Amino acid sequence: MANEKIYGMLFSKVYPLLIAKAERKGRTRDEVDQITEWLTGYEKEEIAKALESEVTYGDFFLSAPALNPNRKLIKGVICGIRVEDIQEPLMQEIRYLDKLIDELAKGKAMEKILRNQV
Repeated sequence: MANEKIYGMLFSKVYPLLIAKAERKGRTRDEVDQITEWLTGYEKEEIAKALESEVTYGDFFLSAPALNPNRKLIKGVICGIRVEDIQEPLMQEIRYLDKLIDELAKGKAMEKILRNQV
């Protein structure tokens, strides 16, 4: 039930929160976009288009053009749960992005966030 609520949230409501989290820690929207592009395969223009549409957060990930195979290298805890142990595939994709933005906000270098793929 909680997952369905997250999946049904509008991307245009969630993404600005991720940007705000990064900006509060001195990082930039461009870095958030770069991380999102790396993870999902979307181009910057496609992310901007999604922000202007009614696409849900779940559909944004389900429609991702090219999920990065190196995303499986993302390890750690987000919201008290290890991302690598999440069983629901869609929730795991969402939490991967949360974890990467968390790493960005904590000051981690982009090449480490992108798993040395800059």
